[in-house]
Amino acid sequence: MKTLEDWLRHLEGLHPKGQAGIELGLERIRRVKAALGQTQHCPVVIVGGTNGKGSTCAYLENIIDRAGYRVGCYTSPHLLAYNERVRLNGRPVDDETLCAAFARVEAARQQTGVALTYFEFGTLAAWEVFAAAGVEAAILEVGLGGRLDAVNAYEPDVSIVTTVDLDHTDWLGTDRESIGFEKAGIYRPGKPALCADPQPPQSLLDHAAAIGADLRLIGRDFGFERPRAEGNENRLQWRWWCRSGEQVVKRALAYPGLRGPTQLYNAAVALAALDALGGRLPVTMQAIRPGLIETELPGRFQVVPGKPAIVLDVGHNPQAIRVLADNLSGMGFFDRTHAVLGMLRDKDIVGALQPLKDRVDFWHVATLSGPRGTAAEELAAIIADTRLGGEVVCHPSPQAAMQAAKGQAAESDRILAFGSFYTVAGALQALRGKP
Repeated sequence: MKTLEDWLRHLEGLHPKGQAGIELGLERIRRVKAALGQTQHCPVVIVGGTNGKGSTCAYLENIIDRAGYRVGCYTSPHLLAYNERVRLNGRPVDDETLCAAFARVEAARQQTGVALTYFEFGTLAAWEVFAAAGVEAAILEVGLGGRLDAVNAYEPDVSIVTTVDLDHTDWLGTDRESIGFEKAGIYRPGKPALCADPQPPQSLLDHAAAIGADLRLIGRDFGFERPRAEGNENRLQWRWWCRSGEQVVKRALAYPGLRGPTQLYNAAVALAALDALGGRLPVTMQAIRPGLIETELPGRFQVVPGKPAIVLDVGHNPQAIRVLADNLSGMGFFDRTHAVLGMLRDKDIVGALQPLKDRVDFWHVATLSGPRGTAAEELAAIIADTRLGGEVVCHPSPQAAMQAAKGQAAESDRILAFGSFYTVAGALQALRGKP
């Protein structure tokens, strides 16, 4: 009997580039999906966007769980264990459940003779898990782009695009208009199509109009209000609002559990999605309030308790690291900042690091393994060439970089680990004493 590790090796072996293999298109997954006889038995929310997808999925998942429904959530990538990608009511599924789902997908794949990518195989298996569990709501996070991403083989009742910015430009295009069109590919005719980007590309607006999607924009159809600095009795609350016919509904809420001002955009679009699903999946404020407050998500401006302060953030593109830099500014004063950095070579490394110019005292740069990984020496050269400031030390892995930063940092300093899921995973392993 195959273990989960055996199955994951099998999945990687199906594509010449293994887990990193990218081959966009829906024909392969649709053929195997049909062979499996998969049908949709519950409301489906598909969440795409450049940044904010994971946080938005987490809010939806936690609120729906709090409302008493069985909810399945499929996200990627994972930090420490593949099981994190497939969750039932917030809990990663066990190895046995995943292995059974992989076996069913493999049987259908062999029947069709289709060579699935790692992500396509995992997407089909996630749905098998959800179907077997009889979930009453399914949340599917786009892996890359939207229009040709594997999760788009399913039919969303509500589609969300969180933000549109430059990332994966080799696959999606080199400007926001091209990328916006790809992201908008998850919208459907006549179905709620939400966008939480305050300046959506025209291509997204045009595609939604062309297919007759029920487009709902932040700032026009839903949004949030922050309390004013003066004359407000309760500055610990924000207000979510949504248009309902000719009226505007407003709700006062405590700030969400995930840190940073941009989380209000993610929380607002999650609530707008739940409002759009209200007829099929009603949730009350008794579920929304604790659902928002208690949402946790490792690696999203995650501050580890203790001294020195340690911040873990999976941000890896210019937009995400601009947000990270703003969040760091709001943390208060620290004597020195030590950065643990590892990045993939297909990212805009120069553009991503610019927001941290002159904000880092010591760079502990790490080599990421695999065909897409960037060598520490390449990162060091970029930091020097772009004059970002600070001293630079090279390390063979994120684990080694985090251990060195911890050894160097004083209690009054802070350590920032960022640049990739792989970097944060390695930093977490080092913090937990794992090799």
